[in-house]
Amino acid sequence: MKNKINLAILASGSGSNAENIVQYFEQHEIIQVKEILSNKKDAFVHERAKKLNIPSYTFSKEEFQDTSFIKRLADIDYIVLAGFLWLIPKYLVSAFQNRIINIHPALLPKYGGKGMYGDRVHKSVIDARERKSGITIHLVDEKYDEGAHLFQAECLISDQDTPQTLAQKIHKLEYEHFPQVIEKYIRSRAK
Repeated sequence: MKNKINLAILASGSGSNAENIVQYFEQHEIIQVKEILSNKKDAFVHERAKKLNIPSYTFSKEEFQDTSFIKRLADIDYIVLAGFLWLIPKYLVSAFQNRIINIHPALLPKYGGKGMYGDRVHKSVIDARERKSGITIHLVDEKYDEGAHLFQAECLISDQDTPQTLAQKIHKLEYEHFPQVIEKYIRSRAK
């Protein structure tokens, strides 16, 4: 019998959320991060993976779109998107039905969709004069940011906030909640 539930993290950037997730599950009794995958060979997430002794791998768009990519995930139970910017191919969504978890830096359904990531989201939220923003942790389906919501957390926006200061508030929420929501969701399905 397999004794651990294996996670693969997909990331496109610096990997601070990936690092936070790896550290959260380091001594976990049933969940472990098995590998970190990125679509960018120069993404800082690879440096973080090396420091954390987690294997990392870079893949191309063609490789990701090819159904044979699933072989790379043969021993993976859940996929976590931590700042991963590509749309997940249908074959992967189907193979990992309700087992791909993403985080978005806004309160979906607002400010989601293709091209809405990072400071673009924060700028749009501020330009719309929203009084609050936050994070949405959700399952992944065939469309950007439309999967079932697992969790949302909010923060207030002041008149002095910039996209950068709002990003700091959002990162704090991400670090505080993302690993715990992943754990809670996986445990609820393991019963």
